[in-house]
Amino acid sequence: MEIQKNIWYVTLLLTMIAGYCDTVTFVAADSIFSAHVTGNFIVFAYQIIKGSDLHAWVKLLTFPVFIMAVIVGGRIALKSVNHYTILFWEGVLLVLSGIAAYTFGFLEIFSEWAMYTVAMTTVFAMGLQNAFGKLYAKETHGPTTMMTGNVTQASLDLGNLLKNGLKDAEVLLSFKKQLVTIIGFLVGCFLGAVAGKFFGLGTLVFPGAAMIICYWYHREN
Repeated sequence: MEIQKNIWYVTLLLTMIAGYCDTVTFVAADSIFSAHVTGNFIVFAYQIIKGSDLHAWVKLLTFPVFIMAVIVGGRIALKSVNHYTILFWEGVLLVLSGIAAYTFGFLEIFSEWAMYTVAMTTVFAMGLQNAFGKLYAKETHGPTTMMTGNVTQASLDLGNLLKNGLKDAEVLLSFKKQLVTIIGFLVGCFLGAVAGKFFGLGTLVFPGAAMIICYWYHREN
């Protein structure tokens, strides 16, 4: 029972962090998606046809950064007994990104390239979280960084519930699991939008700290 509770909490935490980071970088770092990196292709294409400058091409850099992060996540998994070690390093990167953003801002040297560096570090961190989700799928109730699959499953479950009522306990449980991922991501997006608009990339410290706490909790239990 305790393990099942942990899965609910970890799922909620990871989806909130993904939604938060994705929105913070989009709002405060030139419309860069850090979790849903394929979304950057759309932004890139849009900016190109709108006559954007060289900076639009930075969007494409998120793809190799993300791939490298997933590869590194796989290597970490091979060398670590604790599954949550990947999340620990994700947390470290997010904390460092936030500290760097605050430091650059305090020193008044927060240039565009400093912003992009922080954004790409966040992309790398989200790549680690994606690797965790693929390698340890049973640790969460579904993908935590992209909601399309979760919304699809929730819709199928809802259709079955509308047809058969609440009789099927398995379908009802599946629906609840998907709702946790979707609601968690949505809440994270809202918080990230507010944080990104009013406080900037420095607020990446908070999801990073939460991730490190999650690691230490599971390290002790």
